[in-house]
Amino acid sequence: MFFTGIIIIAVAATISYLTTPIAIRIAKKYQLTTDSTKRKHPAHTHTGIIPRGGGIPIFISLLVTAVIFLPMNQIVIGIFIANALLLMVGLWDDKYDASPYKRFVFNLIISVILVMFGLGIPFISNPFGGVIRLDLWKISVDIFGGHTIWVVADILAVIWLTWTMNMVNWSKGVDGQLPGFVAITALFLGLLSQRFVAHDIHAQTVMYLSFIVAGAYLGFLPFNFYPQRIMPGYGGGALAGFLLGILSILSFGKVGTAILVLAIPTIDAIYTIIRRIHMHKSPFRADWGHFHHKLLEIGWGKRRIAVFYWLISFILGVSSLFLGGIEKFFAFVTIAVVLFAFIIIIERMKKIHV
Repeated sequence: MFFTGIIIIAVAATISYLTTPIAIRIAKKYQLTTDSTKRKHPAHTHTGIIPRGGGIPIFISLLVTAVIFLPMNQIVIGIFIANALLLMVGLWDDKYDASPYKRFVFNLIISVILVMFGLGIPFISNPFGGVIRLDLWKISVDIFGGHTIWVVADILAVIWLTWTMNMVNWSKGVDGQLPGFVAITALFLGLLSQRFVAHDIHAQTVMYLSFIVAGAYLGFLPFNFYPQRIMPGYGGGALAGFLLGILSILSFGKVGTAILVLAIPTIDAIYTIIRRIHMHKSPFRADWGHFHHKLLEIGWGKRRIAVFYWLISFILGVSSLFLGGIEKFFAFVTIAVVLFAFIIIIERMKKIHV
C-alpha cells in the first residue's frame, strides 16, 4: 500500500506538471490573466502579467489519476461532477472577475449538489469524548427514486464545504503558498483516513483520493513558486478548499483534524471576516490585510512566507497523528491566541511608524 501511494502521488504530480504549460498557453490565448496595470486587485502581491487558470491542470490531474486508481461509486462520481462545475465557475472568474456574491451562490449550489450524491456529516468527534450525532433528524422524499435527507448533517456539510472553499482560497496570495500547504494537508488527511470511515466508501479509496489531491498540487507547485509563471486562480484555490473539505468529512473525526492542520488559513479567514465587518466593509470583498500581507509588511520575502505556511502545516499534520480530540482543540486555541497577538503587534508597530 505504501508503494501504491507513492505511485499515485507521482502519477498525479506528473500529469499536473506536464499539463500546466498547456494551461499557461490557454490562459494567455483567452486572456485568463491578471495584468497589475489594468486589473487592480487590492489583495494581489504580484506585478506584471500573470496567467490564471491553475485549476485546469489540477482538475485534469485529479480526473485522469482517479480514473486509473479509484473505484467509481456514487460519491466519487459526485465529487468529480461537483469539481467540474467549480472549475467552470473558476474559469469564469479568471476571465471576468465575477462578483464575489455570485461566486458564493454557486459555492452553495455546488455543495448542495455534492451532498445530494450522499456526502454528509453524520457525526463529529466531541473533543471532550465521544461523538456528536448529526443524523437523527431525517426526511424521506420520493424524487427520482427514494432519497433520505439528513437535515442537520446535510446542512452542516453544505456550510462546511462552502466555508473551506473560501477559507483556503483566501490563502493563495503569495507565490507557492497554496499548493504547498494543500498538498501537505491532503497527505496527512489521507494517512488519518485509515482510522475510521463514516461513509459508504472504502478507507483505501479515501486515502488514494487524498494522495491524488496531494500529487496534483505538488505537480503544479514548480510553476507557482516564486517567481510564479501561473496563478491558481479562483478555480485552483476554490478546488483546493473544496477537496480538503470533502476529504475532511469522508472519515470520522477528520473535520477537527482539518481545522488543526489548516489552523493558519482558518484563523486568518476568521480574523479577516471580523476585521472587514468591524470596518463596515463587506466580508466578501477582497482587501489587503490577510496574514501573508502582514508578513510582507514586516519584510518577509514571498519564498519565506510560502515555506512558513508549508512548515506550519507539516508540523500540525505530524501533531494530528498523535494528539487526541481535546489536545487538538487546545492546540488550535493556542495557535489562534499567538496569531492574533502577532497581528495586533504588527498593527501597533505600523501606527507607531506612521
